[in-house]
Amino acid sequence: MRTIAVLTSGGDSPGMNAAIRAVVRAADAHGIRTMRVASGFAGLVDGDVEPITSREVSGILHLGGTFLGTARSSRFRTTEGRREAQKHLDLAEVDGLVVIGGDGSFRGADALSREGPIRVVGVPGTIDNDLAGTDWTLGFDTAVNTALESIDRIRDTAASHGRLFFIEVMGRHSGWISLYCGLAGGATHVLLPETPTDVRRVREDVQRAFDLGKQFCLVVVAEGDQAGGAFSLADRVVEGLRDVDHRVTALGHIQRGGSPTMRDRVLGSLLGDAAVEALLDGDDRVMVGERKGRLERTPLSRSWTDHEEIPEPLISLMDRLAR
Repeated sequence: MRTIAVLTSGGDSPGMNAAIRAVVRAADAHGIRTMRVASGFAGLVDGDVEPITSREVSGILHLGGTFLGTARSSRFRTTEGRREAQKHLDLAEVDGLVVIGGDGSFRGADALSREGPIRVVGVPGTIDNDLAGTDWTLGFDTAVNTALESIDRIRDTAASHGRLFFIEVMGRHSGWISLYCGLAGGATHVLLPETPTDVRRVREDVQRAFDLGKQFCLVVVAEGDQAGGAFSLADRVVEGLRDVDHRVTALGHIQRGGSPTMRDRVLGSLLGDAAVEALLDGDDRVMVGERKGRLERTPLSRSWTDHEEIPEPLISLMDRLAR
């Protein structure tokens, strides 16, 4: 292993820069040259591959987003596009590629490795926390804490006015952000893409909370919930409520940005270093992750095929505490 390349792909997530920094410096510690690929797979197809040194990743640990940039690439989804990408890797004499991203990025990396000589290792970078083989993905902790800060602020105005607030958080196919925000934010109800939406139950829970003397109610909704999001759900829930003023807030992309938490900085550092070690060990098409405090390697394809269910005890806990 003489040269390693690193790229970030898909949606940005806090902690990606920590992982980039770790890849570059871990490779340097082993006497391996590192190449940076700008703008994800799009940059790889275009040949935007340049050397990067340990000094160039100084001062990025605390930054949100991705220092390398990220972009979608329709060309990379074709066999011809991946051949072009492989050509640029060959020209740069790259032996191994570290891909930091989510399931779509890993599918692309897996295809690239199967069709060419390049070995790839994935680092799970997505705020959705929806990849098998790791307890936590890069950016999840920061995204939840960012959303929670907004929820705490909304609670203040909800309590002042005696209102019901519907708060939409990210999670098109995954309810991890919604559930953790609901648990930590004291929500009356949480709606997840993984569970059926019972509008009548939401209405009854909210009405019961106000009847029991609660001054305000928060309902946290994942954007991919079966009701169609917070605005659609609110319209249906408030139809049968008595004398309840309500508002809807969609937090949107503020959840993606901002300085990563300590947890995401450390996780990015651990996983970036582990990715280099995996390549040095001769591994290919694996994802590095953290399970129960231990670093593990999972076949890349399992990261998106082995769906990680949200633990039922967490959902039950939410139901018991939402009184």
